[in-house]
Amino acid sequence: MSDRSSALSATELPELYDYLCKLIVIGDSGVGKSCLLHYFLNDKIRDPSPHTIGVEFASTLMRLPSSLPPSAGAAPGATSSKTLKVQCWDSAGQERFRSVTRNYYRGACGAVIVYDITSRKSFEALQSWLSDARALASPELQVVVVGNKMDQEDDRQVPYLEGSRWAQDHGALFVETSSRRGDNVEQPFILLARAILLAVESGKLDPDKAGSGVSYGERALRRISSWSGSLNGGTSKGKLLGGKCC
Repeated sequence: MSDRSSALSATELPELYDYLCKLIVIGDSGVGKSCLLHYFLNDKIRDPSPHTIGVEFASTLMRLPSSLPPSAGAAPGATSSKTLKVQCWDSAGQERFRSVTRNYYRGACGAVIVYDITSRKSFEALQSWLSDARALASPELQVVVVGNKMDQEDDRQVPYLEGSRWAQDHGALFVETSSRRGDNVEQPFILLARAILLAVESGKLDPDKAGSGVSYGERALRRISSWSGSLNGGTSKGKLLGGKCC
């Protein structure tokens, strides 16, 4: 299954989804957080790219293979999949906004922590960002560390292996990206969504538990309430990879 197929195209946007989860995108100012998220959602570079003030929000639907067997009555050979509505909260990296943006960490089950491979200072700040996220977000927070700006290889200050080992030592996934060329921009979000879904299906993350960062989506709610027909189908207001805001 290709990475791109994990996100739904605009022509197959469903009304319902299985789980709703909240992700935060954090890291020092200027590392390319907003550009990374914009390229992932819109499949194009963000130009111009002003600094984020406070917090910006976007969402998308992602269909991922499930580790659980297909439901009863499924066609022979059918594979099981789940649809996640992923809310992405992109926060400003400037220190003067930290007291405000920390409030948005609460209720997050996933974090994309970004540094600039041409800036050792931004890499050294990872510990502070990770500590804040784990202190304030879900106790079972899933984390992906992203080394951005791999298109500026000649100015690299943080070797790939150093970034990878740091992430491994801190229980996080790792990937390098270029939000200018579009290299690997989907990977952090797909890796994180897969980790969250696996955590839910293994029982590590409980959608019924307050503060877990995951809740059941409209598909599950409709299944539970189908006897009364009291829930009306709605239209997703998220963004789709390669699509437009609905």
